[in-house]
Amino acid sequence: MIIGVTGSFGSGKTTVAKMFARLGAYAIDADKVYHSLIMPGENCYKKIVRRFGKDILSRTGRIDRKKLGNIVFKEKSKLKLLNSVTHFEVIKEIRDIAKSKRGKVIVIEAPLLVETGFYREMDKVIVVANKKEEQIRRIRENRGLSAEETLKRIRMQMPFKEKLAFADFIIDNSGSKTNTLTQVKEIWKKRGV
Repeated sequence: MIIGVTGSFGSGKTTVAKMFARLGAYAIDADKVYHSLIMPGENCYKKIVRRFGKDILSRTGRIDRKKLGNIVFKEKSKLKLLNSVTHFEVIKEIRDIAKSKRGKVIVIEAPLLVETGFYREMDKVIVVANKKEEQIRRIRENRGLSAEETLKRIRMQMPFKEKLAFADFIIDNSGSKTNTLTQVKEIWKKRGV
């Protein structure tokens, strides 16, 4: 069984995916897969540098994700360009990892699960929700972004309410971790393991 976990930026997808992993699922983080594919020498790295130029590189030659983020989160067309370069490769790598873990329950944490159409390959889709103030607070604490940068990135994503239409389950992550874990355990039971 493959379960997709998605939600808005800062909703708590990682927390939920880790909870499923502690229950026995194998968790795949799409962002971590992406980060591995943009390392020097990788195909995605070459394509990104070709399209966005060497100004996005750090002194060590790696892609500086903050510099790249400053470019792509200013213009939707630039974000679309980045996604067109990386999504296929990320999804292909996730499929390969999932195939190698046959027989396990796989949880794929992916912020753009719906937007890419990858949700169609999931047996179940979970959308993680929380209050906007909580979302902004988490992003600012964890990513060190300003309120303005945070709101800009949230607006670049599919509106949360639209994602709900694709959910088999919704996890309200605006309360305590214990409350979130209770919801995760309920879903774990319902999936029949």
